[in-house]
Amino acid sequence: MAEDQTQALSLKAAYDFGKAHGLEREVSEIRDMVIEWDLSYTSSLRRGYIVELFERKDLFEQFKREHWTFGNTPAGERKRSWYLRIKARYEAFLSGNELEPEGERADEQPPSDASLEFALEAHLRDFLAKNLDRIEQGLRLHSSPENRGVEYPVDGGRIDILAVDWNGKYVVIELKLSQGRNKALGQLLYYMGWVDQRLGNGPCRGFIIASEITEDLTIAVARVPGVSLAKYKMNFAIEPVAV
Repeated sequence: MAEDQTQALSLKAAYDFGKAHGLEREVSEIRDMVIEWDLSYTSSLRRGYIVELFERKDLFEQFKREHWTFGNTPAGERKRSWYLRIKARYEAFLSGNELEPEGERADEQPPSDASLEFALEAHLRDFLAKNLDRIEQGLRLHSSPENRGVEYPVDGGRIDILAVDWNGKYVVIELKLSQGRNKALGQLLYYMGWVDQRLGNGPCRGFIIASEITEDLTIAVARVPGVSLAKYKMNFAIEPVAV
């Protein structure tokens, strides 16, 4: 299979195709765009912008014929839809109206790596909710007749984990599967303010837990009382099964 006929849309082929059809400025902006958010789909995001650009210019069908014949298959159409959904999520993220991950339709499943990332995030959240002492001794999951402390609903979002410490104070815990970014801090502070105003017994505290903590986030959190940072490590093991 040629380099530009892989199952994933080839960005190299797309950039060359765009330049050859008078879109050098547009494809260069997509190639060089600075991406900073809490998900790791940078290549899929760029593909979403490429698909949108080529469709807007009525060039996408020609691009598929010449460089991405897989895009004409049902699986290729699912990938196209996935790229555009990632683009929509990123633009919502930039506008401050981040979308919740969608429930996938049976005929529109994301690629397996994306499914894995969403699954890992959910498993990490559920594991920590059951093992809050791994974060801090004395923590317990908040529970009320209306809601539990996992995916706790607030105006405009959901708190990953809402816990209560040994002193009866609320603790807001936000998980990031990849790097913790400054965006995560703003989101956490909003949730903490919401908890103080709506649930009372404040001030509450907050945690950002990510696989990596960036230097700029560390500097920002140093000026914010009541917020802590933590890194997680995930280990996988393969165990043989006797038959």
